[in-house]
Amino acid sequence: MSAALAAALPVAAQAQQNPQPNFYFGAEGGLNWMLNTTVTGYNLPGQPTYSVTPYTGFAVGGVVGYDFVGPRAEIETVYRQNPTNVAVPGTVMSNRIGQLAVMANGYYDFMPGQAFTPYVGAGVGVAFVDGQQSLGSTQFAYQGILGVSYWVDNNIRLSLDGRYYGTTNPQVYSANWTNQNFGVMLGVTVKLGPPTTVEPPAPPPVSAPSFMVFFDWDRATLSAQALNTIKQAADVYKTKGNARITATGHTDTSGPESYNMALSLRRANAVKDALVRDGVPATAISVVGKGEQGLLVPTADGVREPQNRRVVIVIQ
Repeated sequence: MSAALAAALPVAAQAQQNPQPNFYFGAEGGLNWMLNTTVTGYNLPGQPTYSVTPYTGFAVGGVVGYDFVGPRAEIETVYRQNPTNVAVPGTVMSNRIGQLAVMANGYYDFMPGQAFTPYVGAGVGVAFVDGQQSLGSTQFAYQGILGVSYWVDNNIRLSLDGRYYGTTNPQVYSANWTNQNFGVMLGVTVKLGPPTTVEPPAPPPVSAPSFMVFFDWDRATLSAQALNTIKQAADVYKTKGNARITATGHTDTSGPESYNMALSLRRANAVKDALVRDGVPATAISVVGKGEQGLLVPTADGVREPQNRRVVIVIQ
């Protein structure tokens, strides 16, 4: 199992999980192997000794626990049964040994944010083992666990582990026999709570198409180059269907501010009229006058800067 884990982890370049603490429940099952033992019938004539050879058996159970993300604590109930080579007279050890254990387990998950998560665990509890009566011998139980789990998603977890499980010595005819087991268990657990989803990144903002036309000093007359730019803007509008255009006029810092505010509005309206002539509905166009505000090239007051004498056309 360690070799398989070492081989699997480099391959498990999975996306990081987003684990959250919560309760979980699940089921498990697998194979169980008991170690050989002997049973001496002290209360039988001749005190016969039985050399018990258990064969491969099964284990099945269920768990409920709480995942702290790293540490885990759970209650586990497992029934194990192994066929054997002997039937001890007068007992339920008739070619098989059954045992039921209720265990309190503690685990530690390494790399809990990864898809593949190795873990170790240990548990103690109470076991009810076949003796004079079916599951009639009550014993102290203990186990050690080493395994690896795979997160199918943030709620469903598959696990595979190997474990040593033992109890204090059960009795048959007042004779002790040793109960030591090794097993391999495959389990699935479901963690409560909604699955953790990662929101997709927001698409980058799409900038609205924009155009600029420039004016001579103290003029609102459109040049041939400005008319060509306005026609390009009108063509873009027509490809967008239901769109709106904003024409924002600006001036440089020469002249009084009140005069420049009115001049910027005349320039914006001149652009609007040209757009209408190029087929854009007047109702789709808004005009704004900014005057000296929003300078493209920052200047001192009274400076005639050609790039500040403009109208910005934005199509949205």
